[in-house]
Amino acid sequence: MTSDEAMQMFLETGALLRGHFELRSGLHSDQYFQCALVLRYPRIAAQLCRALIERVREGLGGRLDVAGVMAPAMGGIIVGYEMARELGVVSLFAEKQEGKLALRRGFRIEPGASYLVAEDVITRGGRVQETVDIVEIRGGKVAAVAVLVDRSGGKTRFTHPVFNLLEMDPATYEPENCPLCRQGLPLDHPGS
Repeated sequence: MTSDEAMQMFLETGALLRGHFELRSGLHSDQYFQCALVLRYPRIAAQLCRALIERVREGLGGRLDVAGVMAPAMGGIIVGYEMARELGVVSLFAEKQEGKLALRRGFRIEPGASYLVAEDVITRGGRVQETVDIVEIRGGKVAAVAVLVDRSGGKTRFTHPVFNLLEMDPATYEPENCPLCRQGLPLDHPGS
């Protein structure tokens, strides 16, 4: 699947929104990827996640041998689950506990085992880094990071290889320097 084909799926499902948004990172933007709108279609979710797995495999030299897929809740859960289903491995997720991501619900990271970290969208990558840290603190290894959309234009870096279906660099603004705020446009917080 090409990036253009993936973008077409986001557009056809209404998952790319335009307006004035506050991102999870705290930045403001005139674009917002509401991945839940594309992932609500199971067949499309399967196609996107299968294509993302192929990108990871290609990038890792054709091999992707992991014990599981680990994702941050909420956005990464469906992506992580669908990728784990396709790979035939366990799907785990971290969720907020006292303001930080934590491994709960009896989930375990097997020491020495490799995991793929999956997410729907990254801008600064804070939640992905928290998820990577959870895997590594428990003795697991991170084979790669896989995201549907990299909103950083490839600027967000991790110590592990990162793969995506879409890489964009839409305008983002610190709240105090946001031209959309100066125009008086109402601020939307969709799903963050």
